[in-house]
Order: sequence, then structure tokens, then C-alpha cells
Amino acid sequence: MANSKINSAFELLLNEANDLCIGTEVLEVFNIPKPIEFAREYYAKQRPVVFRNVLSSWKALQKWNGDYFREHLGQKLVDVAVTPNGYADGLATRHQDNKEYFVLPLEEQITMESFLDHLDDAMGAVYYIQKQNSNFSLDFPELTEDIDTSLLDFAQHCFNKPPDAVNFWMGDEKAITSMHKDPYDNLYCVISGHKDFILFPPHCLPWIPKRLYSTGVYKRNDETKKYYIEPLLQTHYNENNDVISYGPEPLLTEWISIDPLSPDLEKYPQYSKIQPLHVRVNAGDLLFLPNYWYHHVRQSHKCIAVNFWYDMEYDSRYCYYRMLEDLAASKATG
Repeated sequence: MANSKINSAFELLLNEANDLCIGTEVLEVFNIPKPIEFAREYYAKQRPVVFRNVLSSWKALQKWNGDYFREHLGQKLVDVAVTPNGYADGLATRHQDNKEYFVLPLEEQITMESFLDHLDDAMGAVYYIQKQNSNFSLDFPELTEDIDTSLLDFAQHCFNKPPDAVNFWMGDEKAITSMHKDPYDNLYCVISGHKDFILFPPHCLPWIPKRLYSTGVYKRNDETKKYYIEPLLQTHYNENNDVISYGPEPLLTEWISIDPLSPDLEKYPQYSKIQPLHVRVNAGDLLFLPNYWYHHVRQSHKCIAVNFWYDMEYDSRYCYYRMLEDLAASKATG
């Protein structure tokens, strides 16, 4: 009976959202908005929008590409994520136990020149600069003058705070970001190439399957050069937050179970109730992606992007979302 009522409430939520056209489109705008317009029309309503070709004055659009980086940053050390399949922070099956894991990438530090060489190796592993620690601000100070952040003042005035992180992205076309959500309002700026986003609004949560997975990390055999998944164990701390032991229980990570590129509707029939939004963000475009929107991302080869993360406001919407999470979890276990 309780699950039946929860299901009815979920159906009401989805039907009402669709009837009110909430989360049913990605808007396109061809100019930079005024701060009040951005706040009213997009931020307050949590509507994703692509501002087309508004970054055309950035020097980065004319300068940044593989040849430029090879000439000017060739010997610079960069942090890269390496995977055999292109999915860093995604699901993969470990052949030793035929079990699905949430797998972290192998992390290496190599020269920019070596990174670009790997991108040109179509048969090799997948390399991606994707460290989400404000790596643009910390690791690429020589590139900051190519980005005119005053164009983003409309958002800064709305958020009333500086970005929590500014990240640099460049990688192989085989590099795919599996579906997830972030607690950030996101300004995503494509500099070269394009990014293809698949989006779902936060209220689709009850129909997006997720569960806990054992966590692993990719390692590479020094002799065979083959990649394998090494399981990670739970870390135990004392009262001073010092590490005292590992395991024996596995480290668990909650992750989305379905691949929107090839959804298994036999296993997850509830997913068929929701409709994905598709949007391509081209060089010179700026995507505003509101917090907690689910997104899956593909890219063109050697695509370059910079994104600005603004920490979300933990207001009543967050409280309602947490309630929705709890109800969905209760239904799944009930």
C-alpha cells in the first residue's frame, strides 16, 4: 500500500512537470543576458540554456588547439586520466570475478607533448585531462589571459559569489562522461570542437536506477601493458581522523546503473517513462547547466573546454530533492 501511494505521487510529479513544461527543453539564446534576465528566466527556474556563439571574442577560440599546445606547452607536465575504454569514473566489469565495479581512472603526470601523442594513437588507451580540482586555475596560469571572464559577469552577479572551481578539459573522442549529477551550477564553455550532452531534470530521479557498487581503480601491468581493475577497500579512521586500517570490506560507491546510449529497458523498465534531452554545445557556445541536472557527455576528438562551477544554494529545493531521494530509496527497498 505504501509503495502504491509513493508510485502515484511519483507519477503525479512527472505528469505535472510535463504539463507545465518543466525540464522539457534546452533553450537557445544568441546573446549574453542581463544579470536580472539570467536570474529570472534561467537560474530561478533551473532551466538549462545554451548561449550560442557568445564566446567568439575569446582569444582561446583562435589559439587553443593541439598544435598550439604542442608548441607553447609541449614540455609542461599535465595530470591525465587513463582508461582502456574511455569511461573515467564509470562502470566496468572486472574479469577476475565477473563483477561490475565503479572504476576510477589510472592517474598519471606526463608532458603535454606526450598527451597529444596519445590522442593521435587511435589504437591506444584513452587519455583525458579532466581533473576537477580547479585545474585550469592551478595548472594553466599561462592560459588565463586567453579567457575573458568579464563575459560571465551576468552569472557572477546572479550567484553573488566567485566560482568554486574552474576546470580545463581536453581529450579523446572515446572519452565519455557517464551519467551523474553535480551539486554545482555549471557554466560550460566549449573552446574547440563540440560536446554532446544528454540531460534529465532532477525530478526524473525516481526513474533513473542507481545502486551501490564495489569501487576499483584501473592499473596497468608493467610487463604486458594491459589494464586491469584493482578493488579498493574501505578506509578506517580513528578519532583524530588518522588512517588506522583498510578493509576487509570493499569501498562502496553509489552510481547510476543505466547507460543512456544503450539503455537496458528489460532490466530497468521504469527508465522508459522519462525522455532525455539532447544538446550539442559547439565552440564558442556557453551552456548553463543547473545544479542536480543529470548529464552524460560525449565529445569530438581533441575537444577543449573550460567550465566554471558555482556551489549550489542549499535552500528548500535541496530539501525537497533529498526527500525525493529518500522516498525513491524507500520504494526500491520496500
